[in-house]
Amino acid sequence: MSVSYMTHPLIKHKITLLRKESTTTTEFRSLVEEIAMLMGYEALADLETTEITIKTPIEETSQPVIQGKKLAVVPILRAGLGMVNGILALVPSARVGHIGLYRDPETHMPHEYYCKLPDPIEQRQIVVVDPMLATGGSAIAAVDFIKKHGGQKIKFMSIIAAPEGVKALTDAHPDIQLYVGCLDRCLNENAYICPGLGDAGDRIFGTK
Repeated sequence: MSVSYMTHPLIKHKITLLRKESTTTTEFRSLVEEIAMLMGYEALADLETTEITIKTPIEETSQPVIQGKKLAVVPILRAGLGMVNGILALVPSARVGHIGLYRDPETHMPHEYYCKLPDPIEQRQIVVVDPMLATGGSAIAAVDFIKKHGGQKIKFMSIIAAPEGVKALTDAHPDIQLYVGCLDRCLNENAYICPGLGDAGDRIFGTK
């Protein structure tokens, strides 16, 4: 697995604003979308293109467009939904799947309750999105489900990650590409990322 850590100053700046306890739900939601778009620009740099003939106001010309069945964005519900529009702003033709997982509050293990993927998933570049990569359990389970459904070309995007989650995901799925906005220090006893930003889902949707 290749792991790419974002170094762009705009991403760093926006993640700092995201972390602040005083950031409102509206601001938090907008920042998640903006960071996802900036990260997506980096993560999609290797999309394959093909040449088509178009007519400009001046002349006919061959120019590149994204090739084939293109892109599938798959958020891990519910927090991953906050990153989808950032990717769609870059590739409006992308299809969107959904994977529903919840984490057991005692064991911290993920449990699936929903999985719906675009068809044919095996022909698409798949970008799984979740703002937080903590223990790695949900990420591993999501990639497991996608592979069982035939997904092959998989990237994973996370705004904040703990070293424990990065290691777990890279050990379980060494064939995928991981993009991380910022690598934090560690997990605490409740499996929250430190310093982190709290519960991303609650902060995106204004719930507790």
